[in-house]
Amino acid sequence: MTSTSETNGTFLAEIAWEVANQVGGIYTVIRSKVPQAKKVWGNNYLLIGPYIHHNAIADFEEHEEYDNPVGRAVLACREMGFEVHLGRWLVTGRPNTILLNPQSVMHELGNIKHFYWKNHHISFSKHDPLMDEVMAFGYMVFHLISALARELMKDQHTLLAHFHEWMGGTAIPDIRREQLPVKTIFTTHATMLGRYLAMNDQDFYGHLPFYDWEKEAANFDIETIVRLERACVHGAHVFTTVSDVTGRECAHLLGRSPDVITPNGLNIERFSVLHEVQNLHHKHKRALEQFIMGHFFHSYAFDLSKTLYFFTSGRFEYLNKGYDLTLEALARLNWKMKENNIPLTIVMFFITRQPTHSINAEVLNARAMLDKIGQNCDMIVRQIKEKLYVKAASSDTDHRLPNLNDLVDDYWRLRYRRTIQSWKGPGLPSVVTHNLVDDANDPILNYLRKANLVNRQEDKVKIVYHPDFIASTNPLFGMEYGEFVRACHLGIFPSYYEPWGYTPLECLARGVAAVTSDLSGFGDYLKHVPIGDEDHGAFSVERYNKSFDESATDLANILFNFITRTPRMRIDMRNKSEDLSESFDWKNLYAFYLEAYNA
Repeated sequence: MTSTSETNGTFLAEIAWEVANQVGGIYTVIRSKVPQAKKVWGNNYLLIGPYIHHNAIADFEEHEEYDNPVGRAVLACREMGFEVHLGRWLVTGRPNTILLNPQSVMHELGNIKHFYWKNHHISFSKHDPLMDEVMAFGYMVFHLISALARELMKDQHTLLAHFHEWMGGTAIPDIRREQLPVKTIFTTHATMLGRYLAMNDQDFYGHLPFYDWEKEAANFDIETIVRLERACVHGAHVFTTVSDVTGRECAHLLGRSPDVITPNGLNIERFSVLHEVQNLHHKHKRALEQFIMGHFFHSYAFDLSKTLYFFTSGRFEYLNKGYDLTLEALARLNWKMKENNIPLTIVMFFITRQPTHSINAEVLNARAMLDKIGQNCDMIVRQIKEKLYVKAASSDTDHRLPNLNDLVDDYWRLRYRRTIQSWKGPGLPSVVTHNLVDDANDPILNYLRKANLVNRQEDKVKIVYHPDFIASTNPLFGMEYGEFVRACHLGIFPSYYEPWGYTPLECLARGVAAVTSDLSGFGDYLKHVPIGDEDHGAFSVERYNKSFDESATDLANILFNFITRTPRMRIDMRNKSEDLSESFDWKNLYAFYLEAYNA
């Protein structure tokens, strides 16, 4: 299966809860893979997802093309009373897409759950609105796949159905039970039980072979989900997962080792800027410096030309995402920089989402006052320009530059001084940009307080904790997340539990060096890439079979090694990071999916 001509007799339907519905990383997997999937399968490729109205009106375009197997299957489902939308997902490649509205079969929910329990021995004793939608969606998927298989058989076509995650895969057990003429592939991108265990056991990987999955699932009150995962895994003809790290986890927690590893890629063309990496970095860094001046300079200033920007981002999972390790390494880096008199400042951004009341008023006011200073400067410059122009034009013999102070009115001179005076203050710059709902129990803030890493002037490492995601509508940054990443020098993602991990890969694709860990799927796969090294911007922390202290020392050394490189070396690394990201283009990694389909 390497080209459209070779797949004419085979049809691929890919089913996921995140088709045209952005929830997490699987959305990126599905969306970024579309152009390569279309290249291989052509019109024999179909995506199936849930109909979420506010997403569909922006990202989905309906059409009425019913004179084909897909169209006839849709009409058959509509005759059953299903709300089915046929059209194209408005992403690169514009794939043929069917969206099913689970609400249209909610009146059948009791029967759906009853027969699932009767046929597969999985009970749904607790009310969960999301679970209800997932089960209703799975019921609709089963009947759609059944209708599609019948239509394709008329043309002697084979149907492959590839399901992603338990939320997309609940139709698998029924497909196998009814022996539909469909070959099924199931991919898990993370196990639910693994995620919970890793968050609560600091020696998760050491204890992995010894967990009793039933006991642990009951302990975390996720028994239904885990049983659904296992039903999908054992019901599929071919089982895949995204990394060897997660494969070992699946063997112990789900009872089946993957048949194929299908690592995640990106459509690198979306990130490619053809030798403009350094120019874009400088452009967006200037915008980021506006935030830095507004946030810090009302208390004290530092040399922006000798400042490096680090960041981490993602879901707030303090241990799983390695926030605890990052903080410890930053504290050690701060000490090492002082000891070695390193003439640099590091500003570290924590970009994640936590419950907040509002943006901190002092932070917002400091930014607004800086904007006022900027407006005053614009007026003063305009006034100087006008007066200097007139003076130059009317001068006969004296060509000397006049005293520029004489060209500024007293009003603007006084306003300039008063604005600066009202902006400057004695307090330290805030660590967190928002008012958190539970400030006293926030683990990031509590660590910073304990380590006294609170943005003192003498500290080399400054912290900006932004408990919200970055977008152009954000009043503090005024830039898109991708622009923010390009403005930075290093992304830090030393995860303890990370089945794959897109954030470091997205950094490299934007020409930004990144730190990963050997416990993340991405970091583990990096070992097999010939140019996956530090010269190409890829740094990896050793966490497997290492103590927290050993890993913190390793990360602190990586950070120190990075900042002591010359600017020229960092520019060279920036250019080479893009080259490394090409190794993760779907053009290369889609071969693993084809291996699963061939199986």
